[in-house]
Amino acid sequence: MSAKTARRTEPQWRQAAAAIATAKSILLVSHIAPDGDAVGSLLGLAGPLRERGKQVTAAIDDGVPPELRFIPHSDIVAPAVNAGEFDLMITLDSSDLERIGEAGAYGMGHSRRVINLDHHPTNTRFGDIHLIVPEAVAAVEIVYDFLAHLGWRISAGAAHALLTGLVTDTQGFRISATNSRTLEIAQDLISKGAPLSQIMAQTLNRRSFKEVELWKLALPSVRLKDGLIYATIRQCDLRRAGLGKASDGGLVSYLVTVDQAKISIVFKELPERKVEVGFRAKPGYDVASLAFQLGGGGHTLASGCTIDGSLKQVEAKVLPLAHQAIAEGAGSLE
Repeated sequence: MSAKTARRTEPQWRQAAAAIATAKSILLVSHIAPDGDAVGSLLGLAGPLRERGKQVTAAIDDGVPPELRFIPHSDIVAPAVNAGEFDLMITLDSSDLERIGEAGAYGMGHSRRVINLDHHPTNTRFGDIHLIVPEAVAAVEIVYDFLAHLGWRISAGAAHALLTGLVTDTQGFRISATNSRTLEIAQDLISKGAPLSQIMAQTLNRRSFKEVELWKLALPSVRLKDGLIYATIRQCDLRRAGLGKASDGGLVSYLVTVDQAKISIVFKELPERKVEVGFRAKPGYDVASLAFQLGGGGHTLASGCTIDGSLKQVEAKVLPLAHQAIAEGAGSLE
């Protein structure tokens, strides 16, 4: 029996199927500052649910970002939810309660049951039913398997959403977790109508000029020492670049490509004396455990957290732990 088939026989998968079968009203939420996997997994499940007559409400704090609105039916995702009662809430690609934001907090208090569908190894296992598969490369892989478990067809629109999540979370099938089954799923989604080249062009091969402006402001802060490379983004940098939210435009992923770098960090100053910290690592190093120590979570090679304090205070707290993570890592590229 394959690992995929074994998962489908587990009690939690059967309980999730039963919960969906009996639910009339379903709330779908994903994490704040959503990426392709967050939006893709949500829309990839929303379509099939609606096709079966379910009353689906989809919400992500602040809605779908402009760069992901090419995904079919992204307009159904509301930027908030503050009314209604639900038979079931399904959270997607969210490792903890903080990540599901205000929409998720409302759902936790106004839903009879909660399914937690996620692939992060740092998931805190909130909710009533857990479809948590850390070995999955993306949350969309779990949605894909769950739809197969239910025996539901995947429409062209749902396939588009699911392939978007697969492409973005594997960085175009380049991360070390990508395996033969990842490519099999991608091939199947393409056969169902998902446009791979279009998704690649609209996710991996684009960047706004405002993000370039932000990089110009942030790059002078870059430092490299003993395998650790890091940069700082201040609130004034975001304002000067014309970005209203704390985005690094992919800077943390760019920095980890430096030959001498083992781990990269971007510190992003937030209002009210908070700092968002993004981590990336090369294979052989673990930033999921590093983020978890600091109250966050994520993947082994990509994670993050938000910490109270000034930029200097947070840097003083994080940098020694990051150097320790480098010392403990094997470093498969060395």
